[in-house]
Amino acid sequence: MNEYLLFDALLATGVFWLAWQTLFAASLFRGVISFMVFGLLISLVWIRLQAPDIALAEAAIGAGVTGALLLSALGRLEDTDSPSFRALPWRSSAFWSGGLVLLLMMIWLAWVSWELPAPGLAAEVEAELDRAGATHPVTAVLLNLRGFDTLLEVAVMLSAVIFIWSLGEAVVPEAPKAHLPGLPALATLLHPIFLLVAIYLLWQGAHAPGGAFPAGAVLGAGGILTLLAGGVHWMQQEDHQRLLRLLLVAGLALFLLLALGGLAATGVFYQLPVAWAGALILLVEVGTALSIALMLMAFYLYGEPSS
Repeated sequence: MNEYLLFDALLATGVFWLAWQTLFAASLFRGVISFMVFGLLISLVWIRLQAPDIALAEAAIGAGVTGALLLSALGRLEDTDSPSFRALPWRSSAFWSGGLVLLLMMIWLAWVSWELPAPGLAAEVEAELDRAGATHPVTAVLLNLRGFDTLLEVAVMLSAVIFIWSLGEAVVPEAPKAHLPGLPALATLLHPIFLLVAIYLLWQGAHAPGGAFPAGAVLGAGGILTLLAGGVHWMQQEDHQRLLRLLLVAGLALFLLLALGGLAATGVFYQLPVAWAGALILLVEVGTALSIALMLMAFYLYGEPSS
């Protein structure tokens, strides 16, 4: 027990130290690197909290994909050696106003957390697993019992892609003209591993930590690596844009079809028939994972400014 407490103390110290380094780094580059390492430590925190599903998504999205986006943005800046913050004098009203708001939010969050029931809804979820179509509680909640919440999350991600597209002058960005010499070989070596891990996480989601979001995040990270190596040319071709849009909305469309089908079959919005729940969950997980992967790749690819 003492070893675990020591590890938790070191982990918490590292998280706060990296958060400080991210916000107050001497240069923007150091701030971005600190943020990526911060994401990896946060994934370890989720593992210690016995939430490996969130840990997988945090490592792939929070550290990998977001780090790639920040490094891409950093490469387009002229001055990357400037500090990542502008210090406020401690006597200024903005300093004290921000500190007061932060203190009140921390007090409110602590009070809300204290008022939460200790066991939560674990017993209720366990009682519904036989009819949920999945034996893993997290998957049962995300894709059946509270599937409407997950539907909204996918809709938010799709809205973000549409917003990024709306900022550019051209629909199709130019293909990268130069690549690092060893990057194509590295992408060729690692891409099958990304694919196998994503398939494993997708299949495991029904009865163990995994599912559509971690699988989509891993696929998206591998896809961004392939984009950096000059692959996935079809996403940049005009005649494939309609196919790309159809694949991007496939996950959300499957969610909506299941929700409306549940309404027609049972009279309740997004209530899956018990006999078909397992197969329908697997179907929507496959579509959602592919859509999430393409969304993450689109975040990176279409975030490039048009020339």
